[in-house]
Amino acid sequence: MDPRNFPTSLPEFQRVFPDDASCAKYLETLRWPNGFTCPKCGVVGEPYRFATRKSTVLRCRVCSENVSLTAGTVMQKTHTPLSTWFWGAYLVTTQTPGMSALQFQRQLGLGRYETAFQILHKLRAGMVRPDRDTIGGDHPVEVDECYVGGKTRGEGKGVHHQACVVGAVEVRTRKDADERAAKWKDSHKEGVPAKKLVYAGRIRLQVVSGIPSKLEMLANPLTTGRGAEQLCGFVQENVTAGSVVRTDGWIGYKGLPDLGYPHESLAMNGDPDKCESHLPMIHLVFSNLKTWLLGTHHGVSQQHLQSYLDEYTFRFNRRFYPMTAFHSVLGLAVKTVPPTYAQLYSGEWTRAA
Repeated sequence: MDPRNFPTSLPEFQRVFPDDASCAKYLETLRWPNGFTCPKCGVVGEPYRFATRKSTVLRCRVCSENVSLTAGTVMQKTHTPLSTWFWGAYLVTTQTPGMSALQFQRQLGLGRYETAFQILHKLRAGMVRPDRDTIGGDHPVEVDECYVGGKTRGEGKGVHHQACVVGAVEVRTRKDADERAAKWKDSHKEGVPAKKLVYAGRIRLQVVSGIPSKLEMLANPLTTGRGAEQLCGFVQENVTAGSVVRTDGWIGYKGLPDLGYPHESLAMNGDPDKCESHLPMIHLVFSNLKTWLLGTHHGVSQQHLQSYLDEYTFRFNRRFYPMTAFHSVLGLAVKTVPPTYAQLYSGEWTRAA
């Protein structure tokens, strides 16, 4: 067990959450750490419990208000046992490369693929805090964009249906950067590569529209200014004001200094050495993202891409303590109303962040 008394291995998890009753007790403690509080009258006290109901319903002894334990959580109105949800959250947050819906279905013994898919997306809905902090501050931030997508069978040669993803990553200096520089200075004639002296901090990823592709910009130079509003808006929403922002030489980032961001831009012109020295972390993040989407999920549709980006961000930002991510996802989930199955496929669901 870790210092927070949370299981850090599979046998420990089985002992802590052996059945639905233990899961319900844990969820109740998570929702009301100071004891059950009636949402209607505000009275704190031991509620009346219905022993014969399948779902956990608590009744206030003062005003007789009924409160479902899963109401307002990602498990709201679920017919799936709580223990299955807990196992699912544990698998999603502790498996380093993540898990596809098909693997998820097999591991949990679910009868329908749609059930596994919906549970996964509802857990992803709980991975983003609406009031999450901005990144940067004392650390410079690299910002860039990439295109996610691939060849589509039956639509001829080339790449189709690509989605533009803009990302930001903190660049943090390693504590032993000076020692590393001294160690490798003789093996690198033109200076020690930046990747050996820094590491990636927190990241933010978002699907954006209206950004011209590289081919479009080459074919029509007039498109180079498109997307400036979306790119600068993304930086404003996710990067702390006053943080140093590093980008390539695209004109879309030209307005950052006017928004209060010290801007360090460099035209790459396809030079890998410049990319390595100026934007080493964001390109590494994008490379790992594409590998994850293709390797674990075999590609995803644009309709659901943002949900996968949320999971990747959640997992990346907690990569140094993956076991506690389970507690985080349930802690966030009790503040999130998840999408219904119909909303997922109609595109009507609006994320909290």
